[in-house]
Amino acid sequence: MLSTTESTSLYNNLELMSVRELLTNINNEDKTVPYAVEKAIPQIEALVEKIVVRMKQGGRLFYIGAGTSGRLGVVDASECPPTYGVPFDLVIGIMAGGDQAIRKAVENAEDDPNQAWIDLLEYEIDELDSLIGIAASGRTPYVIGGLEKARQAGVLTGCIVCNTGSAVAAAAEFPVEVVVGPEFVTGSTRMKAGTAQKLALNMISTSVMIQLGRVKGNKMVDMQMTNYKLVQRAIRMVREELPYLSIEEAQGLLDTHGSVRNAVEAGRKP
Repeated sequence: MLSTTESTSLYNNLELMSVRELLTNINNEDKTVPYAVEKAIPQIEALVEKIVVRMKQGGRLFYIGAGTSGRLGVVDASECPPTYGVPFDLVIGIMAGGDQAIRKAVENAEDDPNQAWIDLLEYEIDELDSLIGIAASGRTPYVIGGLEKARQAGVLTGCIVCNTGSAVAAAAEFPVEVVVGPEFVTGSTRMKAGTAQKLALNMISTSVMIQLGRVKGNKMVDMQMTNYKLVQRAIRMVREELPYLSIEEAQGLLDTHGSVRNAVEAGRKP
């Protein structure tokens, strides 16, 4: 397998560049990432459509990964409940090495091909669920093993990788390959590869949540109102739908009914 994620940077003598040169060149490389993601849209579409079918039947969505890839999965999963008001265990991010690895690398955590499936079994993963393996290189044993065992168990499997022809892609039914090319700092896949993975995860989880009815118009009508900013946003959203309400009335409906969706339904005039 030709690993573009490990290819030598197109730039050299980075330590001799000025700060402006460093920033400009990093930005020039970053600009190429959305175009790489665009090429993968058909693959992302196929994966999302299959995930939605299973989640409408009660399935969950799991992410597994190591290092930057694992952290990105954990972040995406953790943002679904406050954004869309879904249960905390509907989208689950699992990282090689456990939660402690989110902040500090755990030595050799990604090298055990059996551990991901052990981690997934703690959640009683089954055939209604979907699993996305995230690995920039496409060769992480933790992810490969998890996908292989999950696929054997009838779980829907997908992946996000940044090389073509990888072992991770071969282990998944619905691979997403976003080839971003050499990193600015050779092999530093937290840069372009990480950005590509984040973009793909945004597209997947957002599209899934919209398909599950968690957005109305363009509004997060089920979001959790966990701070002042979000409370004020919710009040504005209610009043946009029901302009005859005062701020106090909108606030009262939200306090009583717990979400923008429910507040609007309760406050609508017959």
